[in-house]
Amino acid sequence: MNEALPDVPEVRVVGLPQLTSGFDLVDRLDLPMHLKVHGPLEPMGGEQLAQLAERINLKGRGGAGFPFHKKLRSVAESAIKRGIRPVVVVNGSEDEPACRKDTVLINRAPHLILDGALLCAEALGARTLVVGVTRESTQRSMEAALAERGLNNGRRSALRARVQRNPVRMVTGAAASLIRSIDGGPAVPPGRKVSASQTGVGGAPTLLSNAETFAQLAIAARIGPERYGNTGLYDEPGTVMLTVSGAVARPMVIEVPTGVPLRYVLQLAGAPPVPQGVLTGGYHGKWIDAATVNEAIVSRNSLDAVGGALGAGAILPITQDTCPLGESLRVAQWLAEESAGQCGPCYLGLPAAARGLEDILNGGGPAALEAVKQVAKNVKRRGACSHPDGSAMFLESTIKAFTDDLAAHVLGNGCGRPVEGVLPLFEGGRAPTGIPGGAESEENGPSRQKIYVDWTLCRGHGLCADILPEVFQLGADGFPTVAQAQVPRYAEAKALRAVRRCPALALRLEEDTRSQGAPSSRNLPVLSQGRGRRALGR
Repeated sequence: MNEALPDVPEVRVVGLPQLTSGFDLVDRLDLPMHLKVHGPLEPMGGEQLAQLAERINLKGRGGAGFPFHKKLRSVAESAIKRGIRPVVVVNGSEDEPACRKDTVLINRAPHLILDGALLCAEALGARTLVVGVTRESTQRSMEAALAERGLNNGRRSALRARVQRNPVRMVTGAAASLIRSIDGGPAVPPGRKVSASQTGVGGAPTLLSNAETFAQLAIAARIGPERYGNTGLYDEPGTVMLTVSGAVARPMVIEVPTGVPLRYVLQLAGAPPVPQGVLTGGYHGKWIDAATVNEAIVSRNSLDAVGGALGAGAILPITQDTCPLGESLRVAQWLAEESAGQCGPCYLGLPAAARGLEDILNGGGPAALEAVKQVAKNVKRRGACSHPDGSAMFLESTIKAFTDDLAAHVLGNGCGRPVEGVLPLFEGGRAPTGIPGGAESEENGPSRQKIYVDWTLCRGHGLCADILPEVFQLGADGFPTVAQAQVPRYAEAKALRAVRRCPALALRLEEDTRSQGAPSSRNLPVLSQGRGRRALGR
């Protein structure tokens, strides 16, 4: 079983370091060491800064890849038009179990990130700077960096700067979630899609970008676009920070120039010579097979062209000895747990997709496969954030990349390989905390009931799926796609209703003896088939 990655794993560099300059000298570059390594930085005007970002083709390094110069100009135009000062936000929330590049930068080179953010703040005339983080180590490092520069959140400060700490959750890294938390709300999407460049923190135009993006801008501002362009590809110059984990001997964060062969990066981390597949872009990314790995180079365009994704910069190979569908199921279950619980397509759809993938592994056949495809299709472009879209992309990529294994499970008796757990997840199956739908709510605790379908009685009426969509989805044949499933605590009353109303009396609830902790007085009665169920009423 793969252990959780530390906040700061081993750091390597291919070629000359840029973002990682000085890492060979000290563990953390404080302000004096930062200036010795990188030198001073002169301020730049807003349009000059936008032109710099455009010339180096700087795109957001958090996953979406939006052109930074367009975002910068949009914020400036909106601020001028409305006559209010904008806000600058650094998104250092890195909450995927397989991503550590931004965490490494914040812990080891926080002033490089602040350089880029302060350049933008001065160019835009911003008077507020917020750095969003989710880890204790990144909070400490960034707060120390602000103090080393004499920056604080005092009302009389020319620039009010502070760190916003949010829970470690996948959805807290969304721009809308971070903005909402800065404004004093929960760190979840607000339920409507708005442009931060137009209306962000406190309703002001907000320049929000990933930590590495600001660090890259600081490097380019120091050395100029020509010298910056001497590294990497012509159309994607510079370096890229990657987190390489999974089935590797040495999990690491590595800085590489764009254009380096992906197989070389994998070799440095001690990946198998012929991996069964490589997950590119993290858990909102895409799988590529072993043959494709040999064609791919480290760049956004190259990975897109071969069916992969740069995404959040996570690269995860798996060996030939593990079941790729089983590995993907572990991730799909984690993605389902990370829902903020606000949108039906995400809150209901992602657990249904994970159950469908599990059903495929358990011999559900073609109907289970079609159910997963349909659920993945239904959740896309319907959520309040990008979580359901990214999760659906991961599921669809899994089905597309491992066709031989899929056929073995759907049409045969499975691939015969165990699930080794090589894709890192948080230790102990960490439960969600700190936001609505998290572990702090008793209603979302461990399941205490399990519901079963008796196939000798089921007639495919479909009423169970109407009453209990959290558990039951109907396959193409009109019958439930699962034979048994745990019932979330919040849905226990609905599960009891489904059992009572099943026209064929094909459902039963039983106490889940594997549930942790002592039995609760709130447990539902154990229902058996036959007269006992009828006695409870319909």
